Amino acid sequence: MKTSFALFFIIFCTSLTAAVQASEEHDHKHSENSSHEEAHDQKHSNKEKHDDDEHGHDAEKEHDHDEGSHHDDGEEDEHGEESSTEINDAMAQKVGIEVAQTGSQTLHQTLTTYGRLTTAPESTSHVRARFPGIVRSVAFNIGDQVKEGDLLAVIESNESLKRYDVRAPIGGTIIQRHANKGEMIQEQVLFSISSFESLWADLRIFSTQQQSINIGQPIHVTAGEKRIDSRISHMLPAEEDSPYLIVRAKINNTKNNWFPGLMVEGKIVINEFEAPIAVKNSALQTMGGRTGIFVKEHDDYRFTALVLGRSDDEFTEVLSGVQGSTQYVIANSYLIKADIEKSEAEHEH
Repeated sequence: MKTSFALFFIIFCTSLTAAVQASEEHDHKHSENSSHEEAHDQKHSNKEKHDDDEHGHDAEKEHDHDEGSHHDDGEEDEHGEESSTEINDAMAQKVGIEVAQTGSQTLHQTLTTYGRLTTAPESTSHVRARFPGIVRSVAFNIGDQVKEGDLLAVIESNESLKRYDVRAPIGGTIIQRHANKGEMIQEQVLFSISSFESLWADLRIFSTQQQSINIGQPIHVTAGEKRIDSRISHMLPAEEDSPYLIVRAKINNTKNNWFPGLMVEGKIVINEFEAPIAVKNSALQTMGGRTGIFVKEHDDYRFTALVLGRSDDEFTEVLSGVQGSTQYVIANSYLIKADIEKSEAEHEH
């Protein structure tokens, strides 16, 4: 009986000890789990705070970016305003700034050719004496201008010993003289007189150009700064074995601005069209990679970019960018461009 009780007591104590140890292990594990959960909660809290901070930082960055964008827009507006300058009328006139109004123009498609000016055969006269004799007097020299009927020389005839006059058959310039006082003359030319009131432009037309050329077409003849308008009067074969034709256009030279032998350029009009709005080529300037003109409003000159179309030697068609009857600079516009660029450079510094 005592042995059984002792065995039971030992088993009970062993079970109690095991239960206590199990309970302690459970409490320790629960404590670790609690600590882990607290650490997890703390980490999650820190992450949310970090996300909130990042969100705030992004918002600040976006706000700063918006402010920067507004600042850039302001700079662009300010730069756009600087594409203009003020010049009063007195100063503009002093420096040679000229303006005109935009409007419709007839533009011409041309073909360019080259040649020289010549005199017409009917414009030159070679003067001879009617009878052999001795030259008693000479009134004019080479280069002098004479009128029809002017006395050129007096000749004493060998047969009759009487004197007779030699007079100018046409008006013009004496280009040759072969008569001097006291000389014996026979049938030679004494004077050559040419009239330069009208000349001819003889221009070369090659085979690739011939199909575009017809008699009556307008032609602009130029030599340096000089220009005159005419029309094609003749088309002639050139010298033998020459690979071109000769077109001739009459040049009115009553003001003696042209002379024979002058090399000239001819622009033959082969097509023309009407442009509703056109500007002079001399007015076009480039700023910031754009081509345009300077529009005048009172004392303000503002650069206006244009969309351009076809052009000829004098005008360019405007597709968009400016309306008709707008005042714009046609001469010395480069002065306005230089003034604006100078102001922009000073602003950048």
